[in-house]
Amino acid sequence: MRHVRDLARTAPLVALVLLAAATAASAHGEPTAHVHGFADGVMHPLLGPDHLAAMLAVGLWSATLGGVAVLAVPVAFVGLLVVGAILGATGVSLPAVEPVVTGSVIVLGLLIALRARLPVVPAALLVAVFGLFHGWAHGAEMPSASSPFAYGLGFVAATAMLHLAGIGLGFELGRITWPHAARLAGACVAGVGVVLALG
Repeated sequence: MRHVRDLARTAPLVALVLLAAATAASAHGEPTAHVHGFADGVMHPLLGPDHLAAMLAVGLWSATLGGVAVLAVPVAFVGLLVVGAILGATGVSLPAVEPVVTGSVIVLGLLIALRARLPVVPAALLVAVFGLFHGWAHGAEMPSASSPFAYGLGFVAATAMLHLAGIGLGFELGRITWPHAARLAGACVAGVGVVLALG
């Protein structure tokens, strides 16, 4: 668990490096000849407020759950993210994708704010469903001139870094003497979801 804590503390720095590298890579080449690859895949979840908030929240919630959930919950999200991306990229439809994606931000925020302590399996199953819909959105929104493997690898890497950043935030909030710090963070996440739903 100590290795996870150390990795989670470095995740924000790694995410910034990924963002900087993706931005630099996107600035090169002819726009008409540009093939969307790893850099664009990294940018997709980082620039979408719904994806960004949900992925950070998954990490934060898993950290508040503790134990095996710290890894099991984010892994479940990423696993179904990949499945959803394949479905979206191949034209398989899912119902109510946007409401579920936005709703996931609200639900995850509320779970953190209310200090909901689900057992590992139900928690992993819940975020896996959210991961499926987030992944479908990534796959369906993949640019037509993209390299699917590189683009997919990019958004999976960014998702993992966001989860780790959320875990790191959760661990840090757990060290704060004010017991409601994590709850406030969850309420902020839920608030973002409400704003997105109304926007």
